[in-house]
Amino acid sequence: MATKREQVLDAAIEVLGTGGSRALTHRAVDQTAAMPPGSASNYFRTREALMCGVAERLEQRDHADWEMLNRTLGPATVEHLIDGLALFVTHATTTDRIRTQARLALFGESQTMPALHESVQRGHQRLRAWAIESAGAVGLTAGDTGILVDYLDGAVVHRLTGAEAGKDPREALARLTHALLA
Repeated sequence: MATKREQVLDAAIEVLGTGGSRALTHRAVDQTAAMPPGSASNYFRTREALMCGVAERLEQRDHADWEMLNRTLGPATVEHLIDGLALFVTHATTTDRIRTQARLALFGESQTMPALHESVQRGHQRLRAWAIESAGAVGLTAGDTGILVDYLDGAVVHRLTGAEAGKDPREALARLTHALLA
C-alpha cells in the first residue's frame, strides 16, 4: 500500500507524463491524487522539490521493475539479457508510457534546475551501475554496457515519437549485444 507521499508523487508522475512540465502544479497533483487542496505542497513546498521527489520516485519504481524482470527471466544468459532489454523497451513505451514521458519531461526541466539535475543524474548513474552489473554477468564490459544503455534510451525515444512504433526491438538489440560481445 502506497503512503500518502507516494500517492502524491504517483499523481505528479501522471500529471507530468500526460500533460508535460507546464501542467505540473501542486493543484493539479492534488486533483489527480483526489486529495484535499494543499496536500502536495505539504510534502513538497516548491515545484522544484516536487520534481526532485518525482525523480526519486521514478528511480524507486524503475528499480522495482528491473528486480521483478530479473526474477522472471531466471539465470543470466545473453539471450535472457536480450529478452529483458526488449521487454524493457516495449514496457517503457506501452504499459509504462506515461512514466517514461514524465521522465523525459524531467530531463528537459533539469537543465534549468540544479537540484533536479543532480537528482536526475544520481538516479541515472545508479541505474547505469545496476545495468553494468547485470550485463557484466554475461560478459559485457562497462564501456559496452554504456553503449547498450545509450541505445536503449534512443530506442525508447524513437518508439515514443512513432518512428519505431510497433516494431519488435529484439532483433536490433540482439544484433547490437552480439556485436558488443564479439
